[in-house]
Amino acid sequence: MLCIPILLITAFLLGTNTPPLVPMPDWLIIPNLPSNLGTVACLIYATLYILMEPVAGGMLAPLMLAGTAYANHLTSTYGRTANYWALGLHLASWIAQFIGHGAFEGRAPALLDNLVQAFLLAPFFVWMEFLFYLGYRPELKSRLDFAVEKEVQKYRQSKAQLSGPNLNGRANGSAT
Repeated sequence: MLCIPILLITAFLLGTNTPPLVPMPDWLIIPNLPSNLGTVACLIYATLYILMEPVAGGMLAPLMLAGTAYANHLTSTYGRTANYWALGLHLASWIAQFIGHGAFEGRAPALLDNLVQAFLLAPFFVWMEFLFYLGYRPELKSRLDFAVEKEVQKYRQSKAQLSGPNLNGRANGSAT
């Protein structure tokens, strides 16, 4: 769960290297939040999360904006050094994601299943898991847990059907 927020904020930091995407008058520019790719991406994520779950998204949006403002500050202050650190953390987090999923979950990360889920929904999923841990909306958590368990059962059944019956090395099922 730690890697996904790192992936998100380092991606925002790497996006802060672009020039402003939309020229804006000086009075409209917020310090450390120019209209570069990192800031615009953060605003898109924040808007999406607020639309999906207004309270949880509304709590996450200021944290993401603060992180992006700090990322803009790091890029403008430290330049290439900030980028090297962000790139190193980004790559290390991806490696940890693949190792963690393979070792502990026994399956590939969502990146290989669904790009939207991997890039847009995974950070919000982690945030919701954190909020659920703190006691946020227990009825929603129980509904989601039930739905997830149902999907896990379907996955296990389909996996069992693909592997077929256990024939112990006998091709037609009869002993020789």
